[in-house]
Amino acid sequence: MGIALLSDPELTIALATLPQWARDGDAITRTVQAESFLAGIETVRKVAVAAEAADHHPDIDIRWRTVRFTLSTHSAGGLTSLDVAMAHAIDDIVG
Repeated sequence: MGIALLSDPELTIALATLPQWARDGDAITRTVQAESFLAGIETVRKVAVAAEAADHHPDIDIRWRTVRFTLSTHSAGGLTSLDVAMAHAIDDIVG
C-alpha cells in the first residue's frame, strides 16, 4: 500500500504552516525570486540535494531569476505528507 492522500482539512492545516505555498489542483507551488540567475541555480542545486535525500522530487521551472517549485506525489495521484515535508525543506533552503 502506498502513502495516503491528504484530506482537504489536512491540506488546509498543512498550508497554514506553509504561507509561501499555494494549492494548484493536485499540487502545491511556490515561486522564488533569486538575486541572480546563478543564485537561482544554486538554490535549485540545494533543493536537488534535499530531494535526493528524501527520495521525493519537485518539478522545477527556472526562468532567469524566477524559480517555481511544484510538489505532488505522482504515485499517489495527489498531495501527501511527502509533499508537505519537502515544501518545508524547500522553505528552509530558500529562507
